[in-house]
Amino acid sequence: MATFKLTLAYDGTDYIGWQRQATGVSIQGLLEDALREFDDRDVAVAGAGRTDAGVHALGQVASCSLDRTIDPRTLTRALNYKLPHDVRVRRARAMPPSFHARFDAHQKTYRYRLWNGSVLSPFQCRYAWHLPGALDIAAMCDAARLVEGTHDFAAFQGQGSDRSTTTRTVNRLRIADCGSRIDFEISGNGFLRHMVRILVGTLVEIGRGRRDSRWVSEVMASRDRNQAGQTAPAHGLFLVSVQYRHELAAEP
Repeated sequence: MATFKLTLAYDGTDYIGWQRQATGVSIQGLLEDALREFDDRDVAVAGAGRTDAGVHALGQVASCSLDRTIDPRTLTRALNYKLPHDVRVRRARAMPPSFHARFDAHQKTYRYRLWNGSVLSPFQCRYAWHLPGALDIAAMCDAARLVEGTHDFAAFQGQGSDRSTTTRTVNRLRIADCGSRIDFEISGNGFLRHMVRILVGTLVEIGRGRRDSRWVSEVMASRDRNQAGQTAPAHGLFLVSVQYRHELAAEP
């Protein structure tokens, strides 16, 4: 069997998220349905991250194995022919049989987009949280630096998670002030359910002047979800990229 790494982009607005469920249309379900027609059998697809309903992706990664002999470029074209226009396979790559999109992932990067202008562009309404009003970017940046490193992020975990440990490592959290648009970009070895969105909601509390930057450390120490800020809306979140050890090893 041939194993492939698929890199995907999708607009998550009209989908129930990555994972196939009993009802609703999922990204995983769309891929598996397309591959079933293509390989004439059920094909299991594993995703690097389980994006929630409404969350988008610029570089989601999936893995699958096919009985049929096909080159990566032809596979990319064939899948995009079957998939809806708001789900695209950006590229396919042949991989060793042992490759698994989720278990082999070394680092993931997410971006959260906030629109701080008084009027939200109609071309941003599906992709940004509209939050008008003054924000203290410097204070949020100070708090973001306190989040970096290895911590217990239990206070930033949404309900319904089944993770055995809540300790994660955030390698980088940066906030870019682009005028009306503010981008939060975070990279780490793994994320809890709703973790990025709760972190953004917590940083917004600091940006609004309701808390000082050191509060984020107090929230982490509490391990209590009720101490953190609100969960930012799903539609502002993007899975930007997933990195693997074989890719890092190939870098000069």
